[in-house]
Amino acid sequence: MKLRVLADNNTIIDRYFLGEPGLSFLIEADSEKILFDMGYSDVFVKNAFKMGETLRDIDKVVFSHGHVDHTWGLDPYIRLMNEWEIEGIDFKKSLFVAHEEVFLSRRFEQFKEIGSLVSEEKCGRHFNMALTNEPFKLTENLWYLGQIERKHDFEGKLAIGEVFRKGKWEMDTIIDDTAMAYQTGEGLVVITGCSHAGICNIIEQAKRVTGENRVIDVIGGFHLMEPDSPQIERTGQYFKENKIEKIHACHCTCLEAKIKLSEYTKVEAVGSGMTIEDWAY
Repeated sequence: MKLRVLADNNTIIDRYFLGEPGLSFLIEADSEKILFDMGYSDVFVKNAFKMGETLRDIDKVVFSHGHVDHTWGLDPYIRLMNEWEIEGIDFKKSLFVAHEEVFLSRRFEQFKEIGSLVSEEKCGRHFNMALTNEPFKLTENLWYLGQIERKHDFEGKLAIGEVFRKGKWEMDTIIDDTAMAYQTGEGLVVITGCSHAGICNIIEQAKRVTGENRVIDVIGGFHLMEPDSPQIERTGQYFKENKIEKIHACHCTCLEAKIKLSEYTKVEAVGSGMTIEDWAY
């Protein structure tokens, strides 16, 4: 498997890529290309082009959840597809995989909309849709994990703003938050967007879905931004007890949290423009 970081809060030193408070990965696995999240803007498109990726050969698009920093790049991507059609440029019609609630409207304090700007109906004009809350096999070795079971009492409880569900606004615990897991011969690589469901809950779901208990790497946002919280300590202990070899914590994981987690496992740097391909099957 090869993973390219198309968008992240950070960039790589002496590399000329754009960063933003968002996340987007391009994954090559089992002869397929999977676009995981699209960040906040067209930054992921610009960085992909710099990396020699046209984005016209995407087999599947997967969204981790419906928040602004993961879905708002969908608008410029659809515009790009329209331009390809106008110019007669061939491109694949991707399969769009996400939770059934990924397109719900959301709000937070003064922000009137922090959910997807594109509706499910409009998205369906451009993609083959596969909205599901159940685990889904994306390729021979790559899994979409479906709705995450929240079993740990120290994570996955926080509500962020409100969600418009069945005609009324409700507190939003982001139940659509999900992730992916890739099976290698040495163990799992867990790929997450924001981990609102809790990174330990996500890892446990990955183990259940794949039947593999070894975890060699976890990459993505961990939503850990309070380094003195008990959640950090218990997350670190979980990493240590489960012998997680290393993590690529990024996006919504603050520096202090990374430093604290480095007491329990190896922490690797992440930034826009980065390519990781040392996960052999």
